[in-house]
Amino acid sequence: MSSVNASFSNNITIVHPEFFFIIGLTGMPNSTYHYIFLFIIYFITIIGNSIVLLIIALDQSLHSPKYIGVFNLALADICETNALIPNMMKTFLFDSQYISYNACLVNMFFVFLFSAMQSLTLVVMAYDRLIAICLPLRYHVFVNNTNMCLLFSAIFLFNSFIVAMMVSLITQISFCRTNVIQSYFCDHGPMFRLACNDNSINKIMGFLYTSLYLIAPLLIIVLSYLGIFCVLSKITTWEGRLKALKTCISHLLLVGIYFLPIFFTYLTSLLLYSTPNSRIISTSLAYAVPAMLNPIIYVLNTAEIRDIIRKVLKNRSAPIENI
Repeated sequence: MSSVNASFSNNITIVHPEFFFIIGLTGMPNSTYHYIFLFIIYFITIIGNSIVLLIIALDQSLHSPKYIGVFNLALADICETNALIPNMMKTFLFDSQYISYNACLVNMFFVFLFSAMQSLTLVVMAYDRLIAICLPLRYHVFVNNTNMCLLFSAIFLFNSFIVAMMVSLITQISFCRTNVIQSYFCDHGPMFRLACNDNSINKIMGFLYTSLYLIAPLLIIVLSYLGIFCVLSKITTWEGRLKALKTCISHLLLVGIYFLPIFFTYLTSLLLYSTPNSRIISTSLAYAVPAMLNPIIYVLNTAEIRDIIRKVLKNRSAPIENI
């Protein structure tokens, strides 16, 4: 390390490097194409989610609890993608793999914050579907615009606190052996494993984050849909069941494309030997691809959004036809 800042706490020297070196994909020919592919995903993500945000913001008919959830998911997708991919482009396409200590912690905070927002937004959307199908007559009592806005505000504050605590505990790690991060961004796990002092609290925080934003949300969503399926089983006609279930298809697809790749990556790393390169490729795609697919799924599976897009396109083409 070229330069270090040493601070003393409880008679233990905590060594902080001036810079970290993010190693990314190593020894892999044509690795640049992977980063270019991620940039294409980023471009599609920003355009798709921005369109969804604009449609929901401008159309009064979509100012409902369900679409407040969709709006927050699209916003979280944009923020998480912006926190991750542009910095990755700068790091690997422009040979700028060094990142300052403070900038690294800021990068970690925003990536994990908005990833957590994506996860809990899907839980809130499952809650919306549960009440709509199981308690339709009391839907507007439990689920309304005010309650949804308050709920998402509380979730944002809670996530900010948890992630800020997780990141702040990194400052208690002493990096006295190496400043090379075996990842493609300032990832929490690869960073705390570099510690040459006790990092048990960081392991606990890593487990807490995984439990709060991966295991618990998926468990809650599964339980929500078990309740939904129990109610649907009491509907006498298949037409009625399919009509109710159709309102859940978009959400089920979002849950699948968000949680399954992440779980697959975790299980692969636990049960099988995975090289650093394979872990980087799988995790980068697990972060980037769902944010790109979310707006596509909602446009294709939501009649209200499709109708609005058709009206806009029809109105734009009408003057051309009259010329």
